[in-house]
Amino acid sequence: MNETLKRAISGAIYIILLIASILYSNESFFVLFGIFLLIAVYEFCALVHLKKIVPMLFAFLFYGGITLICFYKKFTQELLFFISKKNYTITLETDLFYQILLGITLLISIKCIHFLFNDTIQKITTPSKYIYLLGYVILPFFFITKISFGVKYNPKIIIGLFILIWTNDTFAYIVGKSIGKHKLLERISPKKTIEGFIGGIVFAILAGYLISKYYIQASPAHLEKSIQIWTIIAVIVGIIGTLGDLIESKFKRVAGVKDSGKIMPGHGGILDRLDSVIFVAPFVYLFYQILKYSV
Repeated sequence: MNETLKRAISGAIYIILLIASILYSNESFFVLFGIFLLIAVYEFCALVHLKKIVPMLFAFLFYGGITLICFYKKFTQELLFFISKKNYTITLETDLFYQILLGITLLISIKCIHFLFNDTIQKITTPSKYIYLLGYVILPFFFITKISFGVKYNPKIIIGLFILIWTNDTFAYIVGKSIGKHKLLERISPKKTIEGFIGGIVFAILAGYLISKYYIQASPAHLEKSIQIWTIIAVIVGIIGTLGDLIESKFKRVAGVKDSGKIMPGHGGILDRLDSVIFVAPFVYLFYQILKYSV
């Protein structure tokens, strides 16, 4: 099969599966990203040469447990009663808990950025491998699911975020290929250019405007604020998403491989497809928290 056709088909299947699961229900959304998480953990462990069973088991228990406790408290209480025949009241200072997880994730994100720009790091120590696994792969999946919830599950938020990421990636490539002359970080990603980077952000901002006005469809009284919010998210996606892409490229360069996996013909692995969103999600959640406490 032609490589371009193969890439188009696998990409289309990925997008259809992604959007269908997000729109169908919050349960299908949780399940799909739980599967994505396990595949991403497997790929990352292969990339940095870690044994896979224990990390995958931890990721499954962490993601499943946090999802049940945070989003299905009543079901979790009934499940505990069924198992132990005792009544349990689940008390969790959710805001504090989320902030602790966010703080850990952001600290590890800073470590990832240091890893990206530090040319002397050509080998990752074993403790660092587990730190990256936790904060670069596992914890961000929790924030991907968390930012989709305000008072209730809102699929438009996560779909809007993916649209921004796809827009940024697509136009960064188009602009960079058309007029790009100055390399962004050539030693890590030779094809990325400064012109493409700026072009991606500009078109992401345009997409953010269109999303807020025609997709989110905020009321006239809140439209201006919605446009401002999605414009800022677009800038976050353009900058932080590009860093996430470059960080994954650095991991692959250290490992000496082209792709993180082979599950998507023509595209590589799940980490190759989600490298931007998993790095962006904690920062978007942080932005929502700033909004929450500043209004």
